[in-house]
Amino acid sequence: MSKPVLSDPIALRLPEDMLRDIETIAKATERTRSWVIVRALKYYLQQEGKDVLDIAAGLDDVRAGRIVDADTVFSELERLSKDDAA
Repeated sequence: MSKPVLSDPIALRLPEDMLRDIETIAKATERTRSWVIVRALKYYLQQEGKDVLDIAAGLDDVRAGRIVDADTVFSELERLSKDDAA
């Protein structure tokens, strides 16, 4: 298994209670604080962050004119449902 490519380090201010929790988790799991923080960020990016990225991509599509009229979509869905019924 290859190691992930590291990027530039960042400075981050955290509330003290959050940092205490991160340190407790790191100690309990025998991991570093960075590992715990990166894992938490990965989880966020897979959940809420993905929604934000999907919305941003959709807005980019609209701005670029990559859209389909709703009537066209509904007509196609109706056609497909009739084909399935047959």
